Amino acid sequence: MQSMDRTETQDRGTAWPKRGGSVLGTSPSPSPAIEPVGPPTKAMPAEVVEFRIPPAPTGYGEGRWVPAGQAVDVGNVRIPGGLVYIGTALKTASGANDPCLIDPSKSVGSKGDYTERQFGYWPSYAEIPPSARRAYLNWLTDGRRAPEADIGFVFLFFYGLERRAILDASKDPSARADWPNIALELRRLLSIYGEKSGSFRRYAGELLDWVSLADHPSKLYDKPVPDFPRTNELPLYLRLALGQAAVDGVPVPARLALAWVRLEPNVYLRTPAQRCPEQFEALFHLKYRENFGAGVELPKNRTKLKFVYQPASSGLHGYKELALHFGETPDVTVLTAPVKRLLEFVDTVQTELEPYSRFVGRQPQARSSLEGLLQLPAPLWPEGARRELEALKSRMGEGMVMLKFQELLAKLGATSTFTKEKTIALARALESANVGMEPDVLAGARAPKPEERVVLFASPAGEPTSRLTSAYRAALLTLQLSSAVASADSEFSAAEMSHLRSQIQSWTHLTPNHLRRLLAQLRLLMAMPVTVTSLKKKLEPLDAAVKEAIARLMATLVQADGTVSPTEVKMLEKAYTALGIDSKRVFTDVHAVANGTKVSPAVSTKVEQTGFKLDPARIAALQKDTDKVSALLANIFVEEAETAAPAPEVEVEVEADTGLMGLDGPHTAFARMLLSRPSWTRAELDDVSSDLELMLDGALERVNEASFDAYGVPLIEGDDPVEVNTEVLEKIEA
Repeated sequence: MQSMDRTETQDRGTAWPKRGGSVLGTSPSPSPAIEPVGPPTKAMPAEVVEFRIPPAPTGYGEGRWVPAGQAVDVGNVRIPGGLVYIGTALKTASGANDPCLIDPSKSVGSKGDYTERQFGYWPSYAEIPPSARRAYLNWLTDGRRAPEADIGFVFLFFYGLERRAILDASKDPSARADWPNIALELRRLLSIYGEKSGSFRRYAGELLDWVSLADHPSKLYDKPVPDFPRTNELPLYLRLALGQAAVDGVPVPARLALAWVRLEPNVYLRTPAQRCPEQFEALFHLKYRENFGAGVELPKNRTKLKFVYQPASSGLHGYKELALHFGETPDVTVLTAPVKRLLEFVDTVQTELEPYSRFVGRQPQARSSLEGLLQLPAPLWPEGARRELEALKSRMGEGMVMLKFQELLAKLGATSTFTKEKTIALARALESANVGMEPDVLAGARAPKPEERVVLFASPAGEPTSRLTSAYRAALLTLQLSSAVASADSEFSAAEMSHLRSQIQSWTHLTPNHLRRLLAQLRLLMAMPVTVTSLKKKLEPLDAAVKEAIARLMATLVQADGTVSPTEVKMLEKAYTALGIDSKRVFTDVHAVANGTKVSPAVSTKVEQTGFKLDPARIAALQKDTDKVSALLANIFVEEAETAAPAPEVEVEVEADTGLMGLDGPHTAFARMLLSRPSWTRAELDDVSSDLELMLDGALERVNEASFDAYGVPLIEGDDPVEVNTEVLEKIEA
């Protein structure tokens, strides 16, 4: 009997305990009482037998976190990189093991393919089939980077990151120290799987927000903006940065505004911004300063910023609300006016980038050529081209510089023959860098040949550059005619040039930029005069009435400074002759323009010899015919008859429907705010609806109807609190 009992004890001592039982498995049954027979005998000492419980295999026991970069073995599989939980016990609020826990006591199949879907929506390592466990371990072993992996395996790994970042970090400072590594891993996973699953993109983006902002740093608007995925909601980081800017009364800096544009779900970025992201960013910064100065200013609205984390893992269910609060910081993204303003601005930036985008689309290998760069504003050129341009601007100063066209092209790195189209692009790019060019190909002038000269001149920003004003056209006509007749007798003297320069500077009714352009053209006319013959070809087809109007216009403009000199009289005589009008009418027309009367021959002789002065009060009235004449002569000085330029090719784009569930802008913003939390108090929604200028009950009814129409389920239920159906968010992301 003793021997039998010992053997049983030995067997129980060596048996490994079953999962869920006591330390030694099942307890032994109590021995039955044995009645003594006869007189008692002396007891013999019992044989003492020792039993040792073998140590648990590696990985058994309480689940432990494997730090980043540390490898761990599970059976015959080595998992590199860490960031997982290993063990047989890791409890959740419900008492069950956390689904992320890699339990080495669970059987693992001999084969497993992580590209196949092998389990349902809420995976748990302990409950998935052995072949799925093998597939998951294979995915981990391969570095968690196979893009073809089923997203369920990615979520199973993500559950562990959630637990470490939120649950463990709430009570363990060492877990908070893992936030940077978790953030790096989240960004890496998003770069691989973010486009594969909208649901994963949202969950991973929100966890990235949590580890970035759980410490509530201040003045985020002054800090660099980290990378975040584009989801159906603006990242919390940006919402907090914008709210802090509103509280502090600080304009939104360009880098923050750019991040807002790229991540705002209601802003659609077209092909130019997507195909040419670097150029879009540079142009955005350039135009943002021009349009908004220090930046867009945001109001301090009623809706307060609050972040409620909605976990992906069932292991985090059952805990109190996981939320971050930011005091009185407003959530300015509920407002539609700032987004609308940014949307209009972004559209202008993308439109300006369209020519370059089309060029790159046709010739991607020529992205950095001068021909390609000419489709961009000069400030966006590469450093080498910008350096050459700055050298030219330094040489030019506040004045002008004349050089051969081929020299200009060589300095900027042209590698092919320059057509009229390319020359126009060059002039447009130079103008964006505040450099004007004559001949004015943007106004239709003939493109210069390589050996011909061009004049570059300073054209300060902020001043009008339009050549379409009637006053400028009239002045241009006068200058062209005057220079042509002055050079007709080969006596384009220094005195005549000085006179024309003074005359231009006296035209105070023109803008400073118009005067600079006229002076640059005069400089070019000194080297390449317009011939009377070429003018006659353009003027001869005009009828007599138009020629008379031109003559009267010139008689008007020479009096802009209040004085008609003998030199001006001589130039007018030559111009009249070119127009086919009797030159003797100059004296009559000059005096008639001034006071509406005819002059006697004696007065005419005096004017020819000495000139005369006019009443300054009459000067403004001398411009009456300017508009009429300039309209008639709009195209006289276009050097070449250009065929109609082909319409620029338009890239067909499918506009994104940014209205959520077919809602308008305000109701879309309201629905997005609702979906950001699982529950709202009515007071909170009163603030949201007030910021959006909506009636709360009507807005709730409208978004619920839209949800029924789109997905067959309500978006919200209840009155106070209002519960949000997160199933709708899953459907939107699907």
